[in-house]
Amino acid sequence: MSFIDPLFLFVFFPLLYAACLAENTRIGAKKWTLLAASVLFYWWGEPLFVPVLLLTSVLDYVLSLKLHGTESERDRKLYVAIGVVANLALLCFYKYADFIISNVNEALAPFAAHRIALLKIALPIGVSFVVFERITYLVDTYRRASQPASSFWDYCLFVFFFPKLLAGPILKFHEMRAQITAPPTIVWGDFASGLLRLSRGLAKKLLIADPVGTFADTVFGADPSHLSMQSAWLGLICFALQIFFDFSGYSDMAIGLARMLGFRLRENFNAPYTATSITDFWRRWHISLTTWIRDYLYVPLGGNRGSAWRTYFNLWICFLASGLWHGASWNFVLWGAYNGLFLMLDRLFLKRVLDRLGTVLSIAITLLIVLFGWAIFRCGTLEHIGGFIVALTDASRTGSSLTMPADVPALMIVGILCSLVPALPAWHRLELRYDSSALLRAGASAVLLSFYVISVARAAAVPFKPFIYFRF
Repeated sequence: MSFIDPLFLFVFFPLLYAACLAENTRIGAKKWTLLAASVLFYWWGEPLFVPVLLLTSVLDYVLSLKLHGTESERDRKLYVAIGVVANLALLCFYKYADFIISNVNEALAPFAAHRIALLKIALPIGVSFVVFERITYLVDTYRRASQPASSFWDYCLFVFFFPKLLAGPILKFHEMRAQITAPPTIVWGDFASGLLRLSRGLAKKLLIADPVGTFADTVFGADPSHLSMQSAWLGLICFALQIFFDFSGYSDMAIGLARMLGFRLRENFNAPYTATSITDFWRRWHISLTTWIRDYLYVPLGGNRGSAWRTYFNLWICFLASGLWHGASWNFVLWGAYNGLFLMLDRLFLKRVLDRLGTVLSIAITLLIVLFGWAIFRCGTLEHIGGFIVALTDASRTGSSLTMPADVPALMIVGILCSLVPALPAWHRLELRYDSSALLRAGASAVLLSFYVISVARAAAVPFKPFIYFRF
């Protein structure tokens, strides 16, 4: 089940919302309703993985009680190590087993004819997000930054809470503890704000990301040696728009649905294509993952407490891991290393250079670096990456130009404007005026609600296109 599935929009969520309204002041009943609905939501798409999550959640919860109640530092380190290793093993089994086997087979091919059979395990939707959240729960309990959940079922509600389950934002238990322990009372203001945020997310996904993504798929699915420079760049720009509007659209929907139920989730995007450096970009893109890497990998590695070169090494390792988190493929590893390299260059000299160039040039150069990164991200193999980069940079190439669907050029312009307008000085003034003008807010609400109607109509009329980050 997906947020853009008519079954979810017209049956599942309205029934859940009605049940929560009926139990608005009955905290215990509302928690059980939310937990049952969240488990059902995940079971609908991943029935075989639900028992695995429940059983391993038992281990997490027991270990958290041990971590909280034990004074021996040696025992506490043992308990947190068991929990972290168990969760990473779960992730590795489902996500990386065949990747590891394939590479072992390639390495041994010159020496042995026998090849290890691939396990061909289906990747459960959202497993990376779930595992990272569960690790935060255990590590924060070990650090005394958080206490264990009041009950096992409260912990399960945190793990399974359906708005953020499939593609984040990645949350910390202590950020959600009060809302999980006593689900907030639903009020009209939350419903209205949440519905508008949901409408914005639906429009991003269905009205921009999916149409431009269709052309991006065509370009990246073609033989790069036959692509013209123009087609390669148009396809790359379309993919950059697709991945931003698809993923930020999901985050908007998650935040909006949770808000309608009274919950507050953290923001996950902040106009990333207006970033003035790669460091700034990663403060704005997938914020919950970036902060997770900082708090649970970069800081334990030593952060910036050592020598400059140790700091650069830590940054590079963190983004290498970030690339691998996105998928079991060498293009993701290379993409992580690419971002780690530019983060190192930012600290060495690049950010100072960009700051001197002014806002417009720094945004343009940063965006160009990001776009080449997206080419690495989107291409499936190292050979494809090489061929596509050549297509992007060879102006003399006489390859074929692919024909765009009629609506894509206009949607590209809309997407580019929506991505870059927040960098304009007038944008901040408009936000202040919006906050103080009831007329502007009413007009914006009417536009978003019309987007909701159009988006739902499109969802019912066109084939379902999965969210990009469901693969991760």
